[in-house]
Amino acid sequence: MLASAPAAKAARARRASAPLEYGCPILPAQDALNQEIADAPVSPNSANYVASIGLTAHLHPDFGTNPTYGIPFTVVGATQPKVPIKFTAYGAESNPGPYPVPPHAPVEGGGKNGQGDKHVLVMQEGSCMLYELYDAHHKGHGWSAASGAVFNLRSAALRPEGWTSADAAGLPIFPLLARYPEVAAGQIDHALRVTVPASQMGYIHPATHYASNSSNPSLPPMGLRLRLKASYSLAGFTGESLVILEALKRFGLIVADNGSPWFITGAPSSHWNDEDLEQIKRVPGSEFEAVETGPTLHVG
Repeated sequence: MLASAPAAKAARARRASAPLEYGCPILPAQDALNQEIADAPVSPNSANYVASIGLTAHLHPDFGTNPTYGIPFTVVGATQPKVPIKFTAYGAESNPGPYPVPPHAPVEGGGKNGQGDKHVLVMQEGSCMLYELYDAHHKGHGWSAASGAVFNLRSAALRPEGWTSADAAGLPIFPLLARYPEVAAGQIDHALRVTVPASQMGYIHPATHYASNSSNPSLPPMGLRLRLKASYSLAGFTGESLVILEALKRFGLIVADNGSPWFITGAPSSHWNDEDLEQIKRVPGSEFEAVETGPTLHVG
């Protein structure tokens, strides 16, 4: 059940510093991903960016009750054994293992025979470290993966310039997911991850990596923030969808990978109300604007 209005207001007051889950800050309050963009200036190139993503394409919640839909995560204790990680593609830009990944950690898409990018996300209580893998496969006593990244959730430090992570933009994935507990509490206090059909060969901090060879300036760079327009009425939206759309006015979306237009990434949960989430699909891309949060960089 979603929080009542007074409860949601109290939750906002409690979480004014930074999101907090499992006894850990989900990045510091000053981290760019936790910064509101409601008053950020509109980018001079906003119209081109939004048009390239799709004016008539609609938002799509890429998560729900189906455990194979969305990007799952697992939380482990401080004593979880660390296992070796063999990197198969981007080892030079990956944090070396071992990582505390359980043998049966959930894999995006449903595991070995599933679909998708096969991300594995592990948050460790106590240390507040985040371990993320891309194209992960359980192998013997450890895991293989195309790339991997480790983030200290108490730190706002970025990846090295030009480095990827388990995500194309070099960003952490877990802090950008729509997660059921925060929606049930009545408010999301961070940006949400979104995919776009095509991007340019550039990125905006806190992103550190691009995934394109296009020099077309009308395409969005990785790390671009997109805000639901203040003028867009949320009358008629209810429940979980309303909480998510309110967050898109305050914190917006951040471009993290190439993919389907306007797909918002979340973590699967049996508690989501799939019928409620369908409301999000009523919002067209034309109701978004890109905002200025920093220069576009071309380090590679």
